[in-house]
Amino acid sequence: MEANQLIQNTIDFVKQELQNAEGGHDWFHIERVFNTSKLILNHEDGDSLIVQLAALLHDIADPKFHGGDENIGPETAKTFLESQLVDEKTISHVVDIIKHMSFKNSLDKNNRKAFTSKELHIVQDADRLDAIGAIGIARAFNYGGFKNRELYNPDVPPNPNLTKKEYKNSKAPTINHFYEKLLLLKDKMNTKTGKKLAEERHLFMLEYLNQFYKEWNGKE
Repeated sequence: MEANQLIQNTIDFVKQELQNAEGGHDWFHIERVFNTSKLILNHEDGDSLIVQLAALLHDIADPKFHGGDENIGPETAKTFLESQLVDEKTISHVVDIIKHMSFKNSLDKNNRKAFTSKELHIVQDADRLDAIGAIGIARAFNYGGFKNRELYNPDVPPNPNLTKKEYKNSKAPTINHFYEKLLLLKDKMNTKTGKKLAEERHLFMLEYLNQFYKEWNGKE
C-alpha cells in the first residue's frame, strides 16, 4: 500500500473512532498534533511515515477514558496497522511511541528510559505543544468541566512533584493542573523546534494566570 493511502486510511479510522470523544481529545486534537508533528519534522530528522502514523494514533484510546487501561491504545493501534498490512518493524515502532509518550509516564522513574527515538521526540513535542498556550488552556478547562472539577480552590495547593499514581488519581481544581503539568512542559521539550515553539505558549499561560488571579481576587 502506498504511504499516502495508508495515511488517509488512518485518518478515516481515527475520525470514526473518536467521533464522540471529549472535546480536548477528539479528532481536532489529533489533527493539530498531526500538523505540528509535520511542522517539527520540517526542521528535525525523523522517519516521516512513522511520525505521521504515531501522531494520528497516539490517542486512539486514551487510558483516562477507558478505566485507566494503558494497553488498549497501543493494542488498538497495532490491530489497525496489521489490518493495513504495515510491516512489523514500523508497527512495533509506532506502538512503542504510543506506549511511552504520555506525560504521566515521565513521572514513572522506572519508565523514563524504557524507549526513545527521534520520532518519539517529535510526536511527543507536538502533543505537549497542544497541551500549552491558548489551546492548552481551553483543553484544560474543557476536561475539568467534563470531570466536574472546581476551577480553582485557594485551599487546595498544587503539587508539582506528583508521582504517576497520584497524577492519575488527582481530582484537583483545574488551575492546579497548570503547576502540576502545563507549566512543566516547556522544559520537557525534546527537539530544538519544539523548545522554540513552546516559549511563546508558556509565556501566554503565565500572563493568563496573572489575569486569572487578579479577577479572582477582585484586583485592578
